[in-house]
Amino acid sequence: MSISVAIVEDNSDIRQALEQIINSGVGYTLAGSCINGEEALTKLPTLNPAVVLMDINLGGINGIECVKVLKELYPEMLFMMCTVYEEDEKIFEALSAGASGYILKKTTPDKLLTAITELYEGGAPMSSQIANKVVAAFKNKPAVAVTSDSLDMLTKREVEILVALSKGLLYKEIAEELFISSQTVRKHVYHIYEKLHVGNRIQAVNKFFGR
Repeated sequence: MSISVAIVEDNSDIRQALEQIINSGVGYTLAGSCINGEEALTKLPTLNPAVVLMDINLGGINGIECVKVLKELYPEMLFMMCTVYEEDEKIFEALSAGASGYILKKTTPDKLLTAITELYEGGAPMSSQIANKVVAAFKNKPAVAVTSDSLDMLTKREVEILVALSKGLLYKEIAEELFISSQTVRKHVYHIYEKLHVGNRIQAVNKFFGR
């Protein structure tokens, strides 16, 4: 089974380079490409990719706004920002909008494909520079105990899975730990996101633990 990937990028050279990377990768299928946010909003629902590589600076509707709209309508669609921006504000705007990964355009082809697979399997791939910024930001925020309201919303199994997510485990690793299938884990995760009104594992873990 191949992972279907769509690309949203307004720079033709970069877009073609990303298309070539996806087409040359084993286990990946290029669902299609969009040249701007407006096209993405209309075209991506039809393409229905599993993963979307989304640029931020698209001229009209930017990538962050695009993710925010699409993630609410199509929660199962996974978005990874693929950009030159390393500013803290852009990173957290993207994650808050519902992006599940954030990598830089200078990422090597093999690492890009690995990140796509990791995202598809339930991870939150980020370039090392980005991950360091995210970790540093969370270190500055005091942890708060889990709220009873959060506990009441989730089933015992969902709490177990959310705790596993907080440890950085992938779906297949959670499945092995809980003796269930990866697909069952995926369904539980979607229910967790719906109940907590979040779009990715980072938002879910932070909201559940009161950060």
